[in-house]
This record gives sequence, structure tokens and C-alpha cells, in this order.
Amino acid sequence: MKMKKILVFLLPVFAVIGLVVFNACKNAPNSGSTPTDNAGLTIPAGFTATAIAEHLGNPRHLVVTPENDLYVHLAGPKNGKGILVLHLDGGKSSLKTSFAKFGGTGLAIKDGYLYASDNTEVYRYKLNDKNEVINTDQPERIVTGLLSRRMHEPKAICLDNDGNIYVNIGAYSNICSDFDPKKTGCPILDSAAGIWQFKADKLNQSYGDGVHYAWGLRNVVGLTWNQEDNQLFVMQHGRDALHDLYPSLYTVHQSAELPSECMFAIKKGDNAGWPYVYYDWMQNKNMLGPEYGGDGKKGADPKYINPVAAYPGHYAPDGLLFYTGSQFPEKYKNGAFIAFHGSWNRAPEPQAGYCVVFQPFKDGKPDGKWEVFADGFAGANKTPNGAAHRPCGLAQGPDGSLYVSDDQGGTIYKITYNK
Repeated sequence: MKMKKILVFLLPVFAVIGLVVFNACKNAPNSGSTPTDNAGLTIPAGFTATAIAEHLGNPRHLVVTPENDLYVHLAGPKNGKGILVLHLDGGKSSLKTSFAKFGGTGLAIKDGYLYASDNTEVYRYKLNDKNEVINTDQPERIVTGLLSRRMHEPKAICLDNDGNIYVNIGAYSNICSDFDPKKTGCPILDSAAGIWQFKADKLNQSYGDGVHYAWGLRNVVGLTWNQEDNQLFVMQHGRDALHDLYPSLYTVHQSAELPSECMFAIKKGDNAGWPYVYYDWMQNKNMLGPEYGGDGKKGADPKYINPVAAYPGHYAPDGLLFYTGSQFPEKYKNGAFIAFHGSWNRAPEPQAGYCVVFQPFKDGKPDGKWEVFADGFAGANKTPNGAAHRPCGLAQGPDGSLYVSDDQGGTIYKITYNK
């Protein structure tokens, strides 16, 4: 009888514990995560995360040299300098030097030069045989006069293997309604919402010297050249406010989850369709936008390209990297890491993103379900102002380690695999 009373007493307790465990598993970022003792991050079993630098300002994109120097581009100059050079030594770093009077996002190394962008121009610095900048005070200006208005100002960059540099020019609008009230065609597409190609070694180029490489991309911050495919890959920030603008067509839940944040494999002349099109990851198809006659059910004109992978709405992808190292397990080889900066507009659903995800690839194409690789950056408050850290840039070290920048708390993380 005494045992029966104990069981009766404990049953509600077990029920509560079961509910807690269920919810914890339901919200778990991945199946093999370790406790958050890795610089506060939750990462797969076998990996270790270390904060190798803190309080740097607002580090955006970054790149590591074979000599273990880490170049970091700050969103705005700190102490008058917009690019930091940290020397890496295991799980630590030390400030080697800093330079550049401009802040920005884009940063890349190719063929003996460091390339960096601000919101209107792209520069390059000559490197010596140790990949150190030779003259920090006199960068060469290779692109000038790019549009920067109201929103989506950062100019992300990457280079191919044929002497070209690619620059994102974001749309200075959510959905072009303010520029196209009669719905006759968005007029800003001639100079924004796309990718432009320029020569990497020609000085003082402007729009007229470049090639309008891809159209209809609202805003791209994560872009890179996929060496396996020899092709440009980009991550697009999707539009906002489906429910706010069209409450009769979209629920608040649909507006939180849509449109997808999309990965595109880009070829010259491709059109991703903004502002006329958005991608619905739940229906797995391109949709005609409501501003141009869509109702949440009508498909888009097939002339617009489809993404090669899609993710929930408003996660804000700011970094993209194809992993080519040999340190991580084989499943990561040639797959894509994506740094999601985090949402601000998924209410009443919880805000989301604020993580690094992994997208498996096979034969140069996404293959299988994406998974959260590193989480816990935001801490307890997943909001833009409340988050402790927000992932932005990604870089691969010469030993195959993964580096993640945080432009909220100013931290650089190093993630390694323990063989």
C-alpha cells in the first residue's frame, strides 16, 4: 500500500519531467550535441569550440592565411582601423596589426592580394610572400560608385579562378512597392538587387565597366565560389511582411516561416525573381508575389531560377563557406556551412536563427536535410538587441578548423574536431 501511494505521488512528477524532456528534444539543435561548455556553444559530439578573441568591435567577414594570420573586417572602424590582423596560436590569438580607415563586410584573399569592401567601393592590398599587406596606407581602388541607400548597404565579395571579382548590391527596399506603385516593373533592378562581376586587377571600375551577372536577388551577404563546381553560390535574404501587407492571404505563422532564405547556384544571366517571386519551402516551389497578382497558391513564371536549397524565413544568412579541409569527418567534405545572423520579425512565433548550420552536398549539389551545427550564440534572448552574440562570417584555417565571427559581441570562435 505504501508503494502504491508513492507511485501515485510520483506519476505527476514523471509526467512533468517527460514533458520537459520532450520539449528539450524537440528544440534540440542536433542529435549529437555536447553541453554548452564550448565557449557557450552547443556543437556536435567530438568537436570543441574556443573563443580565441573577444571585444573586437563588430567583426563581419574574415579570412585565414596559410601562415595562421586571421584578417578580420569590422563593420565600422575601431580606434580608426577597419581591418584587424590577428595571429593564431592554437586556441589563442594576438593582435598583430590593424589598418584601413574604412569599415565594411567583404573580405577575400586571392592571387597575392587582399580584397576588402566598404558600402560603395572595393579595394585591394598587395601581399608579400608571407601574405602580409605590404603598404597598408595605399590600397588600390578597383570598384567605385556602388549604390548604398537606406538598407542592405554591405557589399559582400568573392573571386573566381579567372581573374574576376563578384560584388553584391542589395535592394534598398523590401519588395519595391515604393518604387513600383503601378506594378509595371521594379525600376531599381538596373543598379541593385543583383550580383555584378568586375575585373579583379583593373582600377577604378564603375557600373559601366562591370557585368550585370545575376538579377533579382534582394540581398546577398553570404556568397562564395564553389571550387568543386567552379560556380558562384549565394545566400539570399528573403522579403518581409507577407501577413502585415496581405492579412487576408497569409497567416501570422506563414509570415513567420516565409519566404524561404534561399541558396542559389548562380550562372551568368540568372534571374532569381525578386520582387516578383518568393520561394515557399513548405510547398517546395517558387510563388508569384502578392504584389504582382499572387495569392499564396499561384506558382511563379518558370523563367526565374529555383534555389538549390531553402531554409525557414527570416533567419538572415550572412556567411557561406564550402568546407574543403580534412580535419572534420568525411560527411562535411565539400558541404556548406551557413552563418545565420538571426531574425527580428518572426513574431508571434519565437525568433530564430542565431546559429551556424551545415548543408550536406554530394557531387556539387545539396544532398539531404540541413542540420544545426553550432548554436547558443544568442544566449537566453534570441532577439537582435538582446542576443549576446550573432554569427556573421565564416573562414577555414589551414589545418581545417572553422572560424566564426560574431558582430554583436565582438567574438571570434574557433571550432575544431578531436580526432
